[in-house]
Amino acid sequence: MIIGFDAKRANANFTGLGNYSRFMVDTMATYGDEHKYRMYIPKQCKNASYDSLLKHKNVSSILPRSSVMKRFRALWRTFFIKRGLLQDGVQLYHGLSNELPVGIHRTGIRSVVTIHDLIFLRYPQYYHRLDRIIYDRKFNYACRKADRIVAVSECTKRDIVKFYGISPEKIDVVYQGCDVSFTHPVTEEKKEEVRKKYQLPDHYILNVGSIEERKNILAAVQALPMLPQHIHIVIVGRRTGYTEKVEQFIKDNGLGERVHIISNVPFNDLPAFYQSAEIFVYPSRFEGFGIPIIEALYSGIPVVAATGSCLEEAGGPDSIYVNPDDITGLADAFKQIYSNSDKRKNMVEKGREFAKRFSEKQQSEEIINIYKKLIR
Repeated sequence: MIIGFDAKRANANFTGLGNYSRFMVDTMATYGDEHKYRMYIPKQCKNASYDSLLKHKNVSSILPRSSVMKRFRALWRTFFIKRGLLQDGVQLYHGLSNELPVGIHRTGIRSVVTIHDLIFLRYPQYYHRLDRIIYDRKFNYACRKADRIVAVSECTKRDIVKFYGISPEKIDVVYQGCDVSFTHPVTEEKKEEVRKKYQLPDHYILNVGSIEERKNILAAVQALPMLPQHIHIVIVGRRTGYTEKVEQFIKDNGLGERVHIISNVPFNDLPAFYQSAEIFVYPSRFEGFGIPIIEALYSGIPVVAATGSCLEEAGGPDSIYVNPDDITGLADAFKQIYSNSDKRKNMVEKGREFAKRFSEKQQSEEIINIYKKLIR
């Protein structure tokens, strides 16, 4: 089988959709090595993680062929890529990031689209109006025209049915996994190197993700004064305007020495951040899934997350969940873990066991089964 991937995000994005897309290609090429995979990208960005995918003999990277399409890359990806897919003998095309080319259903090429979330419909206040309109049209079109839809959680599946009226029979839930580097112990030398490089404290609660209002990291910072002085919070992620709101609270409450906001962390350093932390906190109001939680479970640290979306699916029954507006409840959850070594040990052991269901092999088998059914 020759399978084409919309790999724009795999090449151009370094978090979120980019991580998912690279993980998917790597996993499929490893465990579905009898097939050939074509990654279609509108332009070449410098990205070592993307380049590493080409180590697979069954994976190739394809750019627009004509000089005209190289100039009008967005049009190529949305409208004119179909000609190249047919020339390359692609039998199935997978839109890894919520989109499909217009008219692909008329080519004879079977199509699958992964829908990550519909947060822009649930929480429109977090998005610009024009962005909401564009996302809605693209996502809705992809859901209607795709032969199959992959939802990254049951929560996302419910939203697809609710907002777009898609039959649940058309949707397969395939949970995401995380990069294999989080499943391996980090050496003490690497941990020490990262501690010194970023001046990390000895005792800290970790959060990883873009620092934006929806992800609600301010709640964890507000809980910090209720904890002993030696406990810090380390926040790793891309800064947005919301970061200033967090920093203002830090300044007003004299927490400057206990809260560490760090951006532009190379991916190779992240496992050491996780494995040096004591707790992972994810108080987000809404997520499509929550890959950082899986990374934390594999890293052997207890997870405290928010109720209200799909985070219970990612964290399993032995993590702790708190209403995202309950600051005291968040502080109490931290205290439970710090004060009860048996509970902490149980959370770590059960969390690692739960994380096994998100393995690369499991994901590849489920996706390959979807592909085979469509081709048959």
